[in-house]
Amino acid sequence: MNLSSRTGQVLGPQRTSRSLVGIRTTHARQPHHQGRWRGPSVAKLYSSHRHVCCAAEKEGNRDIESRRAGRATYRPSTFTELIDDAVGSIVYGIQDGLNRVEVEFPAVSDVDGYKGSSDLYIDTNIQLAIAAARKIFSTTAMKVHLLVPDEPEYRRAYKLFKQALETSEGVTLGHCMEGKSTYKYVDANIQNFVSSLTSKFSMGESYPDPCEKAGDADMYIAVNCSTIELADLEDYASEKVKEKPLVTWNMELDNLRADLGLLGFPPKDLQYRFLSKFKPVFYIRQRDYSKTVAVAPFIINYSGALFREYPGPWQVMLRQDNGVYACVAEETERRYPLGEFKAELTKAMGLDVEPEGSTAAFLRTGYKTTTWWEDDIDREESNSWRT
Repeated sequence: MNLSSRTGQVLGPQRTSRSLVGIRTTHARQPHHQGRWRGPSVAKLYSSHRHVCCAAEKEGNRDIESRRAGRATYRPSTFTELIDDAVGSIVYGIQDGLNRVEVEFPAVSDVDGYKGSSDLYIDTNIQLAIAAARKIFSTTAMKVHLLVPDEPEYRRAYKLFKQALETSEGVTLGHCMEGKSTYKYVDANIQNFVSSLTSKFSMGESYPDPCEKAGDADMYIAVNCSTIELADLEDYASEKVKEKPLVTWNMELDNLRADLGLLGFPPKDLQYRFLSKFKPVFYIRQRDYSKTVAVAPFIINYSGALFREYPGPWQVMLRQDNGVYACVAEETERRYPLGEFKAELTKAMGLDVEPEGSTAAFLRTGYKTTTWWEDDIDREESNSWRT
């Protein structure tokens, strides 16, 4: 994938947003923060991360105050610009003492995550993570260790991106099962048999031991973990990452949370004790909606995105006809639940015509508008993921 792809491919082809009277740029409003922002927090940096403050000041063309104010509109021109924005948010987060952060944006332009080719999504994620790691090292001098789920994924990724990794100073590749058996739940005899097959079909290829580089890293970026593999990431974080920064990169954590507690998946407690600690520092979640009306064109399609660029506010962005995302609502203290996010988009489109509390309004929204992980505030060890 070419990182200099044009904007239309960066955020993907979404539905055109059009109300009964048409979309106008006046639907977007400028963020209003007067009297709402606190002063800059004191940097809580590790002694080995002394370069981060200077790097944050140099990162991109947007200073800290413009980031705090949020964006009136957003439409990155290239994937490179998108990565620069994400890296800038990571750097500012580390400057403020964060060590568990989430980055989420559309990694593949023409499909929604794994709905297309899973290999395309996985490989693109790794490619973007390598590009981000290069940027982080060049601006902060922090060594970055990328983490894929297990050894087979590591071998595949190393083979595909060997040249990129070897030419990227300060960037190494590893996996969440470093120093452990990938088949830890399998009988030892079967493990030996699988290992012999792996050796036989490796065609003499050798792969560096990722354990040697993992300990030297200043930051870790995890990519492509499934719900099952979140438990391995948690173990890795507690045993090896410890207090160093750990980034989840385009892992679609909200989709993974939905599987927790189901048969064959980790319990919901994984959200309460682990995932709740990851603060979203750069977040773009696109959503498509439609509503039936009594006059032509009868079905109104509209799109938007839940957006956050640390240390700015959470913003509801409505997609305009020209592809630009415009801010229609914002919240500085908390993340928008998806039900509330949809309601803000509907209001901006002028489609919230049902009287509040009416039967029609109830039938439109339903009885339940929040998820279990949005509801269970009291059981979480941290509220970072909400703020």
